[in-house]
Amino acid sequence: MERLRTLLLALAAPVLLVLLWEWAARTGRLDPLFFPAPSAVVQTWWRLVRSGGLLDDVRVSLVRLMIGFALGAVPGVLLGMAMGLWQPVRAALLSTVVALYPIPRIAILPLVLVVFGIGESGKLFMIGFSVFFLMLLQTMAGVRDIPPVMLDVARSLRASRLRQYLSVAWPGALPAIFTGIRLSIGFALIVIVGTEFLASKQGVGARIWLAYQILDIETLYAGLVTTALMGWGLNLAAGIIERVALPWRAGR
Repeated sequence: MERLRTLLLALAAPVLLVLLWEWAARTGRLDPLFFPAPSAVVQTWWRLVRSGGLLDDVRVSLVRLMIGFALGAVPGVLLGMAMGLWQPVRAALLSTVVALYPIPRIAILPLVLVVFGIGESGKLFMIGFSVFFLMLLQTMAGVRDIPPVMLDVARSLRASRLRQYLSVAWPGALPAIFTGIRLSIGFALIVIVGTEFLASKQGVGARIWLAYQILDIETLYAGLVTTALMGWGLNLAAGIIERVALPWRAGR
């Protein structure tokens, strides 16, 4: 019963917003040129889905996102655990990480285009660069939150560094890593859509940018809805994987 109540409350706000938007668009209180009725947006979205073009764009964007995410997340997690476990590594690299992390990702896009061109390498680098620092900092924080006594026991038992990785740092940091994954997926989606605005002829971002250029507002909104659905689906998938990997946290 509690879950049903929570679900209804979660749906109430967006449903009410959509109904108000529909009413305002139909009664002329919103300019339909810039704010078309949600029903018109849904019709356009379904037409694009049935034609197959939108699904192709989603597939292209998802492939780019997943490859770029892996390229950034794997080294970010490994280095984050090393920085969390060993103070000399942390002292050597933390200041550089802290300096590079706040740089707006879109600000380096011109440099990336100069170095990599407009091919796939540049898009994958943008995603990987964006994900790397977030996963590194999140993983390092997760390792640092492990009770020191656990690490002391591992060292007193003369556990190798690899053993400390596998038996202490990895399971202890997993909750923080999954939190980083959820945050990074949304961040990566923002980056790939923004990159596709300027450096792609395929992908959801490219479709949104083309719709803007020809003032096809309904298609533009359909692209935004698709981006939201992609983010929701990816976050749901991450949650399912987390419940499987961390069953003791499933009840939280």
